[in-house]
Amino acid sequence: MSNPAPTGLAVDDLSCRRGDHEVFAGLSCGAEAGGALVLRGPNGAGKSSLLRVLAGFIPPSAGTVRWKGEDIGDDPGAHRAVLHYVGHLDPLKPVLSAAENLTALARLMGGQILVVEALERFGIAHLRDLPVRFLSAGQRRRLNLARLVATPRPLWLLDEPTVALDARATAELEQLIADHRAAGGVVVAATHIGIEIPGAAVVELAGRRRRAA
Repeated sequence: MSNPAPTGLAVDDLSCRRGDHEVFAGLSCGAEAGGALVLRGPNGAGKSSLLRVLAGFIPPSAGTVRWKGEDIGDDPGAHRAVLHYVGHLDPLKPVLSAAENLTALARLMGGQILVVEALERFGIAHLRDLPVRFLSAGQRRRLNLARLVATPRPLWLLDEPTVALDARATAELEQLIADHRAAGGVVVAATHIGIEIPGAAVVELAGRRRRAA
């Protein structure tokens, strides 16, 4: 009997160097459809670097990352078309309204554009016509996360997603992650702030950089 086809993310013996320092080495982990990984470790441990490698933004120094069995390095453009990467910075234009920003982001990513649904899901539909420069840090963060709904994609890579969120917004995000996983999506979240992702595998990054040989 043949093995079932891979349905998610697989990391095998992965290493990353930045300049003359090795950020992490020999990392292997994975999450099939409906699964999740939580990245933990002190500042500088390599959580953000790992997410960027998983997104295909920077190449690994060794090892492989596969999505549904395919090496992401073989077609980086195709890989980026299946993922959402939410980093520390909110890529929002202050002069545009919340709805205009979300529409612009969704159009850049292609596919479905569910702006109204996304704003409602994050409780900011009443702010849709307000320029982003008038939004609080928490509201801007909600708007940035709303693109997860506005343009559905199966792989979510989230870097400290709860920063600037209050308890209610964090609970909304936790439910959104649960719904995404129930639909077969995969989530990788780097966080040092509490967020409940039941059943997620935890990847501990030690944060001991050493000078590369």
